[in-house]
Amino acid sequence: MSVHDIARADATLPPGVAEGQATMPGLLRYRARHTPDRMALREKVRGIWQGVTWGGYFQKVQAFALYLRAQGFGPGDKLVIASDGSPEWFYADLAAQSLGGVTVGIYPTNPWPELQYIVRHCRAKVAVCGDQEQTDKVLEAMRQGDGLPDLRKVLTVDWKGMRHYTEEGLMPFDEALAQGHQLAANPSEVAALDAAIDAVQPGQDALIVYTSGTTGMPKGARISHRGILHNASQVGQVQGYAGKPLSVVCYLPLCHVAERLMSCVVQLVYGSVVYFAESIDAVTHNLREIGPSYFFGVPRIWDKLQHQILISAREARPWVRQIFDRSMAIAKPIAERTIANGDQPVNWRDAVLGRVLRWLVFSNLLASVGLDRTWVAMTGGASISPAVILFFRAMGVPIYQIYGMTETSGVTHSQTHGHARLGWCGPLLPDVVEQKLGDDGELLVRGPIVFSGYLYDEEASARAFTDGWLHTGDIVEVDVPTGEVKILDRKKAILITSGGKNITPSLIEDALKESHNINEAVLLGDGRNFIAALIQIDLDTVGKWAQERGLAYTTYESLASLGPVRELIDADVRRVNERFSRVENIRKFVILRKQLDHDDGELTATMKVRRSVIEKKFAVEIAEIYGRSEEVQG
Repeated sequence: MSVHDIARADATLPPGVAEGQATMPGLLRYRARHTPDRMALREKVRGIWQGVTWGGYFQKVQAFALYLRAQGFGPGDKLVIASDGSPEWFYADLAAQSLGGVTVGIYPTNPWPELQYIVRHCRAKVAVCGDQEQTDKVLEAMRQGDGLPDLRKVLTVDWKGMRHYTEEGLMPFDEALAQGHQLAANPSEVAALDAAIDAVQPGQDALIVYTSGTTGMPKGARISHRGILHNASQVGQVQGYAGKPLSVVCYLPLCHVAERLMSCVVQLVYGSVVYFAESIDAVTHNLREIGPSYFFGVPRIWDKLQHQILISAREARPWVRQIFDRSMAIAKPIAERTIANGDQPVNWRDAVLGRVLRWLVFSNLLASVGLDRTWVAMTGGASISPAVILFFRAMGVPIYQIYGMTETSGVTHSQTHGHARLGWCGPLLPDVVEQKLGDDGELLVRGPIVFSGYLYDEEASARAFTDGWLHTGDIVEVDVPTGEVKILDRKKAILITSGGKNITPSLIEDALKESHNINEAVLLGDGRNFIAALIQIDLDTVGKWAQERGLAYTTYESLASLGPVRELIDADVRRVNERFSRVENIRKFVILRKQLDHDDGELTATMKVRRSVIEKKFAVEIAEIYGRSEEVQG
């Protein structure tokens, strides 16, 4: 897609965009000049939602950029941000880019050794921290080993608890903004910044996104202004964002390419209002307050929302529960028929009945989770059970699956109206990417949204491509007429039993997670003579089930050890086994005594299972399944 198409998608974009000069700070400056009083950002402060206009947004970015410029920050320099999502995240991000610099996000959950690796590797000069916890990790990284030799400034947004800190180069973010505002009073300083923004080229690196690292240390993917702006533009074009009032909830870590794309960059292209959730734990509460018009949810969030609705229905009066169950029994077949018919009701009866059920039965339940005003919703980042999508479809919320990766600036495929088959991820985004299959079924892509390579790692960059085609690492099925893809599994995740049978673990794991009792499942069997599973129960759902039966427990571990709980999960496993061939059946399983956690290294920061770590950390449980003859490693 040409940048001219971006201008056509949103008539408020500048004529210069059509000439191919679109960059993120350039778009911010344009919106601030042409719609200064329109709302851009909202954040909850002391329980009240406070707003920032486009004019105010740019003034903050301008001030921080002038501060950075005064510190010698310039083209190609790196600024790292270790913080939850906040307006200050956006200010720092766009300020660094305004000077031709590059922003590097760090997951707030990363321990200091991982933070140290990223800050050292990208050679960052400035760090912006959200609070005392993140600041402490940076300071610890500076003290340990060879420290952080390139880091010159550490700026903290929330200075609470830090009055006694006296480290050189450490200061409150607000103080840096104040210095920048003083510089902004000088016309020559403002003119110099405008010139710096004009000098930023679309092909330059805008951000470095470090991959989540399921194996080895993370690599920094270099993403350009052109790549991620093209991506945001095309996602909005196929979903029909242009000309509509848009609001979105920012709740995922902004260092992840999906959240950066869906909130920050889509906002610049389409002028949406971004609401910052108080935390990822509070997102369902904030959703009720905000009622966003579009919502991107990772599978775990959709699972959580579904559980919340089901619990509300179950706790209602018996006659209300019966109405809900009966309505879902009618609505799900209607949703299935509608999807199969290209998102069009097969007859007038389905059309009318679907609307009546939403209005009379489902609207209040959707309002209770903040989805009653959502006209388009998306999911991606991991596999999701088709049953979850069908559940929300039946209630009147169309969830479209998307597919992409860090190295493609976010999204390569997206379901749209008329292309929403369950279990598929939709066709290619038009004009920005091509695809083909490798000999082993791996998806290969190329196009202007593909990244520029890995930072300071030419060997890894070369391995990622073959003749200009990026290896995605995903084994897929392609519907040739439409170009739609169905993700089968990660290439490295395919299990090969001792009998030579290839097993796609995600299909069986997703089937297990369709049960509200199962939060996570990890399939085993590579090189072994049968399939088994490690299962993490859902604490809320199974806990409520146990309470209703008078079963005593105090912690997740004590709940997982109850005999009736094992019988409950065994019934779920048996139901799943009926759907698969005998060789794919789970013959044994173990309920994990602890919940998988990123801090313990079992999950990536994006909540993907680190299979190699799981095999080592739960070697005792695996030996319990396959017999003590297997070597047990600590």
